[in-house]
Formats: sequence, structure tokens, C-alpha cells
Amino acid sequence: MDYVIPCAELWVGEYSLSADKAQLDLNYLYDLLCTPSLHSTGLPPERFALVVRNSVCFNVHHAGRQVGFARVVTDFTEFASMWDVFIDEPHRGRGLGKQLVEYILQHPQLRGIFRWFLMTENAHGLYQKFGFRSESWNPWVMMRVAK
Repeated sequence: MDYVIPCAELWVGEYSLSADKAQLDLNYLYDLLCTPSLHSTGLPPERFALVVRNSVCFNVHHAGRQVGFARVVTDFTEFASMWDVFIDEPHRGRGLGKQLVEYILQHPQLRGIFRWFLMTENAHGLYQKFGFRSESWNPWVMMRVAK
């Protein structure tokens, strides 16, 4: 069941930002996020469909083609965790990453979340503009069970 309240589409010049899962290009996303690589675990297609279904997904389109994505895992009250945030290389440097993060944080069901989390290896400056801070002093922030 999808509990997500629709969020109005936002236009930034020639780019549209949306939380409409019907606009997602799942093949493109799977190839980008799940094909074994430095930043991917090689998730099987059937599990990727569950990832999308159980996340609040955001997309960026240009000329009818998906060029950006992000997803949020949340209980809609206590916590939200932002994952897989990206803008395709040819479209970077236009403020789209900033617009996408702002769009996510303003989503009607995500406003007022008590704790936001994010894991990233890059773009720290972008996220710091929205109040994200590194907590390297706190060893309990990130733990994992590897399977």
C-alpha cells in the first residue's frame, strides 16, 4: 500500500521535479543503482521493485527523460533517511541537486520529521546547506549487518 500524499510538480527552468512514481524510469534506475559497481550491491530486479514501492521516490526529468532521482525511507513521524540522491553528470551545476533536496524536505508528508539521516560520500556542502552535519564523534550513528 502506498501511503504517500501527492506533491505538486515543480518546474525549475526546463526541468520538472515530481514525487509521482508513475514517472519513474525503472529500467534506467535499476541499471544505474543496481548493476554491480562501486556504489551498488547488485540488487536483483525483484528486490529493486520492492525498494521503490516501499520508499517515497522523487524524480527529475528533462525533455521527457529522467535525469535525477532520490528516495526517502521513513515512518512519516520520527525519522526519515535520504538515499540514492543523484543528478546525471551532464545536468549537474545547475542547482538541481539543491532544488531536489529542498523539494524533498518540503514534501507535505515529510515536513516536521523529527530526525533526518543521510549517508553520502560526496556533496557534503550541498547537504550542509540544509542542516545536515557529520557526527563522526558518535559511533552509534551507523551500524550494519552485512548479508
